[in-house]
Amino acid sequence: MSKNGAADALKTFEIENNIQTIDHDQLFKYDPQQYQQFLQSKPWSKDPHYFKHVKISAIALLKMVMHARSGGKLEVMGMLMGKVENNTMIIMDSFALPVEGTETRVNAQVEAYEYMVEYLELIKQTGRLENALGWYHSHPGYGCWLSGIDVGTQSVNQQYSEPWLGIVIDPTRTVSAGKVEIGAFRTYPQGYKPPNEGPSEYQSIPLSKIEDFGVHCKQYYSLEITYFKSSLDQQLLDKLWNKYWVNTLSSSPIFSNRDYITGQINDLSEKLEQAETQLSHSRSSILDKKKEESLLSKVSKDSSKVTIEQVQGIMSQVFKNSIFNECQTTKQ
Repeated sequence: MSKNGAADALKTFEIENNIQTIDHDQLFKYDPQQYQQFLQSKPWSKDPHYFKHVKISAIALLKMVMHARSGGKLEVMGMLMGKVENNTMIIMDSFALPVEGTETRVNAQVEAYEYMVEYLELIKQTGRLENALGWYHSHPGYGCWLSGIDVGTQSVNQQYSEPWLGIVIDPTRTVSAGKVEIGAFRTYPQGYKPPNEGPSEYQSIPLSKIEDFGVHCKQYYSLEITYFKSSLDQQLLDKLWNKYWVNTLSSSPIFSNRDYITGQINDLSEKLEQAETQLSHSRSSILDKKKEESLLSKVSKDSSKVTIEQVQGIMSQVFKNSIFNECQTTKQ
């Protein structure tokens, strides 16, 4: 039953994240001369918004999620391997770095850089042609966006290591939502003013992080993410999934995320108090009323999100109980 359960869970994971199967011959097609010509042309220097899409292999995605979850409340960091096709960045693999931090501070120490350089040299010796294409790190419990430190790190790497991508994963919200919480970003050149864009998808940002988010949110943009796998990936994906499935099966989102849930409720309470204070001190102008409605609507969205995550957690526990406990009772 556990084998069938793991297979069903893998299919669910692929469906929820819309992982598409592609031809592996096309995936591994690589022309070094053509790629060098592309790098020399530097189309991104003429258009700061040149890269618009990211394709991530299911294996790289699962490796990033497993690494991010292993860090718990600490931020972890890793590297992305892949290639570029026109305005699309293709992430074919990822590997973890011996780095950890807290909240919005992930600092790669000297040993991490040495590890990265040695790793890249070794994979070249094995005949792999993928290039270092970016970095990823985790934001456990506070969403996928770039902090001020992240913006600085990404900007420096884009200056000296283009093309370069930054990915952020929230392992805590991934466990709660049942779908990978992920974002892919690139920063704008210094001094560049992006055009006024329409409202982006709403993000639930903790009150303690809103200032950092707001100050830097116009210094970078997000790329559209899709996922893929090839027939050659399946065997490795199955083995990786068995480990991920056991960890997922043996944990409860409600129990493992109890600190996150408590923090979310406290954050909602603080946001409600802030909204109440503004309501009591604001004048009855149209602009004030719109601002108050916007603030309250955000609190309402955040509370709905927390509720949905808890309902999903409870449903997950009910399903596990009915599959494993009740089946054993019936057999006895």
